[in-house]
Amino acid sequence: MDRKSYEVSQIPEGYTQWLVDLKLRIRRTQQRAIVTANQELILLYWHIGSEILARQAENGWGAKIIVQLSRDLASSFPDMKGLSRANLMYMRAFAQAWPDCAIVQQLVGQLPWGHNLVLLTRLKDPTERMNYAEAAINGGWSRKTLSSNIQSGLLRRTGRATTNFQARLPASASEIAEQTLKDPYIFDFLQLNQEADERNIESSLLHHITRFLLELGSGFAFVGRQHRLEVGGDDFFVDLLFYHLKLRRYVVVELKADKFKPEHLGQLSFYLSAVDMHVKSEHDMPTIGLLLCKTKNRIVAEYALRDTTRPIGVAEYHLARTIPNEFQSSLPSIESIETELGNLG
Repeated sequence: MDRKSYEVSQIPEGYTQWLVDLKLRIRRTQQRAIVTANQELILLYWHIGSEILARQAENGWGAKIIVQLSRDLASSFPDMKGLSRANLMYMRAFAQAWPDCAIVQQLVGQLPWGHNLVLLTRLKDPTERMNYAEAAINGGWSRKTLSSNIQSGLLRRTGRATTNFQARLPASASEIAEQTLKDPYIFDFLQLNQEADERNIESSLLHHITRFLLELGSGFAFVGRQHRLEVGGDDFFVDLLFYHLKLRRYVVVELKADKFKPEHLGQLSFYLSAVDMHVKSEHDMPTIGLLLCKTKNRIVAEYALRDTTRPIGVAEYHLARTIPNEFQSSLPSIESIETELGNLG
């Protein structure tokens, strides 16, 4: 028996699981160390920014003092990045935007500096900035995803779909379901023109399934396209079938390449019944539907949903690469922010 075989044979019972537990603890400690280091850095930047604000207010120092401060700090800490004039200006703006140190410690300190700069440069309203910060933390958004979601007005679109959830779902589920849907959905990543038909849109969404799932929101798991349902010996096909992990429900998504019509709800209601009968397990909650239309009259949709017994939401989708004015930010573009971030040092 060689040495390697001997060593393996001598491993005592319980060692392997112990090793797994130790590795997990080390990884968790490393992750906490990274988070703690980031929080300390963000807090340091906030304190520097606060000091700049205070000194300028008390002593009347102008912008030139920041140039001098950048030179002196960079000279004293040559290996430390982030001491450029531009970044010191951002620190000042950061402290001005978040005057409460507790919020920095408890909220935005959990986000990397690049995320904080996106929030700072893209959002003027403090409440909206805080909401996006919370969403980024809860959703684990990358900086690019945060930028994209701000540009598309994600939070202003969330919960805006026309639904009958309050009347058709238990109170404990209706609010969550409401916040799961948005209106409009932005499919600008498909690069399709406004005349695209349902099948082309559907195919393109599946080709860009990752982007589609990001636009749908957290919790959606893709089940299938043109999902076959057999009812009474006849075949029927659901456009898109998803499962929502938090709601514990199947979600049937139907696409219509035209304006909303009340008769669309009859077909979707039928699909919900069929999924409940042939797909849903006893552990799943009743299926909900999402009807995506090119345009809709909200009042007509509300009237049509009143007498619909199945829980359904109706929303528009936009294919245009130009985001509706209602949701656009007038602040710097993603590209300009990325360029600025790349220049920090």
